[in-house]
Amino acid sequence: MARDILSHVGETPAALVVIGYGSGPSNDQLRRILGLSHPGAVRLVDRLVADDLVERRVGRDRRAVALYLTANGEALREELLKRRLAAMRPLLAGLSASEQETFAALLHKMLTSLETTDLERCTLCRLCDPRVCTNCPIPANVLAQT
Repeated sequence: MARDILSHVGETPAALVVIGYGSGPSNDQLRRILGLSHPGAVRLVDRLVADDLVERRVGRDRRAVALYLTANGEALREELLKRRLAAMRPLLAGLSASEQETFAALLHKMLTSLETTDLERCTLCRLCDPRVCTNCPIPANVLAQT
């Protein structure tokens, strides 16, 4: 199911999730997190704007454009996150509650032990849902710093 989502829309799911964190990332921040070229990011954002999923606003420093989700973008982001979670449930179904807790703790330990930059962590967790991942190994303000 997750593969179906990604194959139909390319980088759109990751872009919507990242933009939906609400910090108003710039095109350049989005480009770096998604690993896109500058022209690729511009085309992606143009497409998201044309599809009424994203809007451009004046950035914090008034030089860069900040990206925010529209109501349609928020709705699609919510659907993508729900479908991602639904795709993961069968993977965890064979584990007991205790095993799931242990697994989550081990994943957290692995992620926090990585010697990575904030940008690399954003790239790694770009489809994360912070409402589900409540013990996130990435600082909440990391997007503002990328």
